[in-house]
Amino acid sequence: MNTMAGTRFLIGLLLLAVLGNELDASRLTVNQELSNLFNEFWTLDVNRMQPGVDYSILVQGKAGYVSQGSNVARDRASQPLFSNVNETKLGLIPTFSRFLTLLDNYEMSTGVAERISPEEVAENNLFLDAVMETEVMKRAQRYLVGKGKSSANARQFRSQLYLIWFQLYHRERNAGMDSSGFEHVFVGETKSGTEIIGFHNWLQFYLQEKHGHLDYKGYKAREQDIPDQDDHVLNLQFSWHGLVKPVGSAFVGASPEFEMALFTVVFLMNTQRSTAVLVNIDQCQMELVVIRHGRSLGTAYPRLLSSNSRHLPRSPAQ
Repeated sequence: MNTMAGTRFLIGLLLLAVLGNELDASRLTVNQELSNLFNEFWTLDVNRMQPGVDYSILVQGKAGYVSQGSNVARDRASQPLFSNVNETKLGLIPTFSRFLTLLDNYEMSTGVAERISPEEVAENNLFLDAVMETEVMKRAQRYLVGKGKSSANARQFRSQLYLIWFQLYHRERNAGMDSSGFEHVFVGETKSGTEIIGFHNWLQFYLQEKHGHLDYKGYKAREQDIPDQDDHVLNLQFSWHGLVKPVGSAFVGASPEFEMALFTVVFLMNTQRSTAVLVNIDQCQMELVVIRHGRSLGTAYPRLLSSNSRHLPRSPAQ
């Protein structure tokens, strides 16, 4: 190798090293403190529905690519995602039963001002009352109090939750108060009549599928992470009222208090407009993504990275 070629080769190696370091630096590292806390939430979530007992899912085929803005998707799932859900049990659990009363309180399209009646405000408050009584949310409050992010006073903490999740705000410019964190995350919205935004809740998915408004198209995952009926987080593709969501994500079976506690902690522990934290919960590794809308929640969802414990340290070969 001549001197000039050797110099170019060394420069190339240096550039690769620099780029590699930059890429490594940009990758998230596991937040162990929040992983530990959220696994506590998981254990405390006694209202979580159990796969194969309280509900059953059929993950079927892997969904194909759909470009953003397109509403044409090949159906890789001939059957619904949910083959059954124990609705009787849901009705006996206060957080679930009160959650269900909230799902029809919103206009589907952004840009259309919400009209929240006094009865609907009362439903919001009854739901929060039930959530506040759960061990999951009590643990979240203790953690946030310890970090100086919330008050130990139950009424003040409840008001903080209401502001984060239920306060109406403008999502579309030049429109009325047309959205809230709860509506976006748990109910789902459409934008300009052309795309689905939000919609990250398994129970809303089940109900919309049951009533014929939603068609599950298949799961989205890498080859080494093919989901099964026991997975608690799914990346999936679906159509809703004729519009297609190329990739959505949701916990499956989790209680509403678990999801609210999880995303409230991420929301309050960060001040950036957009936040992603990498955590390990149960057998899954995921990013929890939260985007703020002022003092309220803009969106929040899990992005599944590994569902079969590949992220966990392996025991040395015997």
